[in-house]
Amino acid sequence: MIHACKKSDLEAILAVINAAAESYRAFIPANQWKEPYMHEQELVREIAAGIKFSGFEQEGVLKGIMGVQKIQNVTLIRHAYVDPSIQRCGIGSALLSHCHTSINGSILIGTWAGATWAISFYEKHGFCKTSQSDTVHLLQNYWTVPETQIEASVVMANSEWFEINKL
Repeated sequence: MIHACKKSDLEAILAVINAAAESYRAFIPANQWKEPYMHEQELVREIAAGIKFSGFEQEGVLKGIMGVQKIQNVTLIRHAYVDPSIQRCGIGSALLSHCHTSINGSILIGTWAGATWAISFYEKHGFCKTSQSDTVHLLQNYWTVPETQIEASVVMANSEWFEINKL
């Protein structure tokens, strides 16, 4: 069952994020990796900045999360993670579909360039990588990330973004 996450879900959200983030460890610059990957204070700041999380619950346990954040004229998909013990079972797809139905217009997703499985997942759902110059521009304008993260990331966009931004 997918539901809007509440404050009482913070601990479970962190558990999913930190367990799933382990698979990204090899692709995250050393100065960006921390233990745990996300602290409670950081999650609280992200929510205060406007990220709204949806969670996939199975037998009363949160198994996947995905956040959306409206910034200016686009919506960002943020912090999309599924419990590693149940990945590749449709939870990420269900969450993405759920979030996508509530969004009109351009959707952007940032992920680590080395995370080929994540890139393939988003491509399977109709997202395409933006050019390197667009990636840099988008990360600088819509995210607050250090230069080392910009260098190690890609931005993917839906067809609406490409339609609006074609030359």
